[in-house]
Amino acid sequence: MKKIFLFLLFPFVTSCVSSKMFNEIEDRYANLKVAHVNLENEHDSLIKNYDSLRYHYGELVGQYEKQSQLLATTSGTLATLQDAYSALEENSNEALQASIETNRGLLEKIQIKEGELLDERGRLDSLRNELSSRSARVEELEDLISEKEAIMSTLKNTLANALNSFEGNGLSVERRGGKVYVSMENKLLFQSGSWSVGSTGKQALKQLGNVLAANPDIAILIEGHTDTDPYIGNEHLSGNWDLSTKRATEIVKLLLKNKTIKPENLTAAGRGEHLPLASNKAAEGKAKNRRIEVILSPKLDKIAELLERVD
Repeated sequence: MKKIFLFLLFPFVTSCVSSKMFNEIEDRYANLKVAHVNLENEHDSLIKNYDSLRYHYGELVGQYEKQSQLLATTSGTLATLQDAYSALEENSNEALQASIETNRGLLEKIQIKEGELLDERGRLDSLRNELSSRSARVEELEDLISEKEAIMSTLKNTLANALNSFEGNGLSVERRGGKVYVSMENKLLFQSGSWSVGSTGKQALKQLGNVLAANPDIAILIEGHTDTDPYIGNEHLSGNWDLSTKRATEIVKLLLKNKTIKPENLTAAGRGEHLPLASNKAAEGKAKNRRIEVILSPKLDKIAELLERVD
């Protein structure tokens, strides 16, 4: 429309104004057109910003309402807390004093308990030390007993080998209850009613003495035994008990011919007929009962000492 109008006016304008002025007007028109376009773009941008601001405004109004509700709730809570604090402040002195008294009583009880615990800890430490010491002594005792057992086992085997040639003549070697028993029937040692040892018996005792001399820490008990037949006796002996004792003493004398054997290791005892091995109703049983028993046992001095220390 504007172009038509300009076209109609163009002859008239060209006739009325100079070309220079026309060019100026045309430039101004072009500038106005550009300014118009810029204004339209700016207008569109402002419309968009306006819509965005309206949207954010709605959000802010919603947040404001939520914060208003929260403020109201918080104000109510604050008022409640203030009332509670006022009530607490009114009763604080009384409650504090009661708490102090309670705490003082608890502290005293704790101090008493601490003292008791310290005493108990001291007793426990003492018991622990004593137990440790006892355990060490028990272990030492077990080692010593094991050592004694090994010694007696070796001794039994040594005696069995040394006296092997006499075992068919009424001699036996066995181990019972931690001791070694060398049993010699009268047929190997004595004539009936006599305490004099024959040559075979002396040879057996010499072999026995050699083994005993090599074991100075062994206690040696020689027991004489008889059957139940009464000993007629003479002016020196009155019965079986005297005879069994005399025979045991004679064995001691023969063993002491080996000067290496310690006399203090030897003990002689008569048992008479009171510890039989078999029935005395038959001749075979009586023969077994008429015997000398050499009972070998380890010296228990160290073991007894350890037992006292354990107790």
